[in-house]
Amino acid sequence: MKLLITGAGGFIGSHLTELLVKEGHDVKAFVRYNSKNNWGWLESSIVKNDVEIISGDIRDYDSVYNALRGCDAVFHLAALIGIPYSYISPKAYIETNITGTYNILQASKELDLKQVLVTSTSETYGTAQYVPIDEKHPMVGQSPYSATKIAADQLAISYYRSFNLPVKIVRPFNTYGPRQSARAIIPTVISQLLSGKEELSLGNLSPTRDLTFVKDTCKGFLEIFNSDKLNGEVTNIGMGKEISVSELIKKITSVLALKVDIDEDTKRVRPGNSEVERLLCNNHKLITNTNWKPDFDLENGIRETIDWLKNHMDLYKPDIYNV
Repeated sequence: MKLLITGAGGFIGSHLTELLVKEGHDVKAFVRYNSKNNWGWLESSIVKNDVEIISGDIRDYDSVYNALRGCDAVFHLAALIGIPYSYISPKAYIETNITGTYNILQASKELDLKQVLVTSTSETYGTAQYVPIDEKHPMVGQSPYSATKIAADQLAISYYRSFNLPVKIVRPFNTYGPRQSARAIIPTVISQLLSGKEELSLGNLSPTRDLTFVKDTCKGFLEIFNSDKLNGEVTNIGMGKEISVSELIKKITSVLALKVDIDEDTKRVRPGNSEVERLLCNNHKLITNTNWKPDFDLENGIRETIDWLKNHMDLYKPDIYNV
């Protein structure tokens, strides 16, 4: 099929682009326009020459409409995702995450696309009210970021119900792996350790997360795309296992055979009512409606991430907090 991937130069988007090319699809990669014509992680991708790369702005309807011309389906991943920066600039998240999703939905409707996959996030659930968290769990906007993703999801479902647009909501829990920004906990910890730090600067250590290696997350996208049972549905992607940040640090330091002290950096701590304290995925819908099966457990995923980071430390700044 002819597919458009928005956010294709990003962390998950670049891995998904590679997977879909490998699966034999004709892929257009939509990346954010910049004057340097930089394509993000696709610059060094093995499929760089096998995709049509389009520079544009997800906030601009004309860019989105023109990119979608001739496509059968779209994987919409383009978004602002950093939670701390959403406290600083909520409007930027509204314009990118909500208006950007509207542009995808409306253009897909006008062009009669066969499938529209919209990327959600486990942050839409807020702190778990029960575990494991299934797709019927209430949604709670505990940050401007999560509020905009809730709005985007609901807008997408409204297009399915109002216009019969073939929408699927893909809701990954926390994803990690090569190419991830240092805003996330795993690359933050690994990059600080590889730089020789003996004291880690971190935020809250008590929250729990359900962590999925990026290649397994991308397999989830593909399986949801291939399923004929999930139109108009939200589908979680997660391992069904939780680990606290403090235990995660112990696992990483154990793999690296290091011992470190931890310093709580107040800049890295979310406001109390905004912190999502617990996330644990119920992946029953994904498993029963698709052939998804993860290839990586947490330790193997961490080892692969460490190996990649060792060769790309020049891209990270461990002394600077990434907002």
